[in-house]
Amino acid sequence: MSYLREVIAKTEEKNPSQPEFIQAVEEVMLSLESTVDRHPEYVAAGIYDRIVEPDRQVIFRVPWVDDSGKVQVNRGFRVQFNNAIGPYKGGLRFHPSVNLGIIKFLGFEQVFKNSLTTLPMGGGKGGSDFDPKGKSNSEVMRFCQAFMRELFRHIGPETDVPAGDIGVGGREIGYLYGYYKLIRNEHTGVLTGKGLDYGGSLIRPEATGYGAVYFAAEMLATRNESLAGKTAAISGSGNVAQYSNEKVIQMGGKNISFSDSSGTIIDPEGINLEKLEYVMDLKNNRRDRIKEYAEKYPESRYYEGKSVWEVIKEQSIKVDIAFPSATQNEINEDQALALVKNGCFCVSEGANMPTTPKGVEVFLDHDVLYGPGKAANAGGVSVSGLEMSQNSMKLLWEKEEVDNRLQIIMKNIHAECQGAAEAYGFKRCNYICGSNIAGFLKVARAMLAYGVI
Repeated sequence: MSYLREVIAKTEEKNPSQPEFIQAVEEVMLSLESTVDRHPEYVAAGIYDRIVEPDRQVIFRVPWVDDSGKVQVNRGFRVQFNNAIGPYKGGLRFHPSVNLGIIKFLGFEQVFKNSLTTLPMGGGKGGSDFDPKGKSNSEVMRFCQAFMRELFRHIGPETDVPAGDIGVGGREIGYLYGYYKLIRNEHTGVLTGKGLDYGGSLIRPEATGYGAVYFAAEMLATRNESLAGKTAAISGSGNVAQYSNEKVIQMGGKNISFSDSSGTIIDPEGINLEKLEYVMDLKNNRRDRIKEYAEKYPESRYYEGKSVWEVIKEQSIKVDIAFPSATQNEINEDQALALVKNGCFCVSEGANMPTTPKGVEVFLDHDVLYGPGKAANAGGVSVSGLEMSQNSMKLLWEKEEVDNRLQIIMKNIHAECQGAAEAYGFKRCNYICGSNIAGFLKVARAMLAYGVI
């Protein structure tokens, strides 16, 4: 058994019933095999063993009162995974599926993603099994305040800076930050994704979606292709999906799909800016289901209970580019095969680990341009890092400046992934190994410099 296989086995033994975390560790560790012989100092210092173990894992009770006066109890989490290169940085997810294993997988991925941005940010993640869907604004506010009553002990602008994620948008960030400000009696950059009126950054809501499309454009350029005239499929219907759609349109392509937990819509004519504006109102303001899109636009069709990728498989829908932007493991092996069969030659992940290991193998075996989430969706945390910088300087940069910085960061991430893949014996287009190696090396060098801590 190789050294890194032993690391994986020990991690699995220590973390039973956490399949998402084990999946993430295995994917990263196996891609680092070529670094072991070249860097014996990392083995001697136990870097590989240490990097899979979080610095700390916090689990806490979150009691709150619903609108009927009944006490509800949820569970809160914050996993501070690694702060070798900067304060812990990673989102908060509010969703019934949240458990410790999912938060650890997300925090582990965040370590390498944040390293790739070149910004001084460590990796962490948090959240709760609270479901904001169907809750009133007052109930969401009371939950967020109860959640922050415990979380505030563990965060700070130079310690740990959370942001949003699934179920945590501008409304939730406002409630969380407002209560933190009340408790601490200070304005600090302790949360990112804030509103513009109280310390947020322009382009932050757009950043993950824009970044995923910028990364796709960089991959396409390696084959002298562009998004112009291409048909894309986007899953999800939150911020990432919405702004991926917007940027695809701006770059000359069209998106034909959106989805949520209830089903998928396919619009063969493409979701133009007018239709996108309707989706934004539907999801961001009215907080209703995506099936209403099909009622508004009869040229589209709604598929109850099915994912975008299942619909593409069943209906043999042709797409050139896929942007999985919903959740982890949403594309399986059969769906990946169907995408390839239907003409997909580029995948840029807007979500974290949205493709299963078997699905990834399909993409690599068929020479698909495959941008893994830790590289392709790093735009969101990149602009979060830029928000932290603006907060520190008490400045607000213009939209164009932030967007230009985002484009430069995504271009540099692409180059870093290509360079690391080539330097360690992989194809330049192997963005999985390239992103993992490039992200790991920076963190490993910092950990080595600190000694055994």
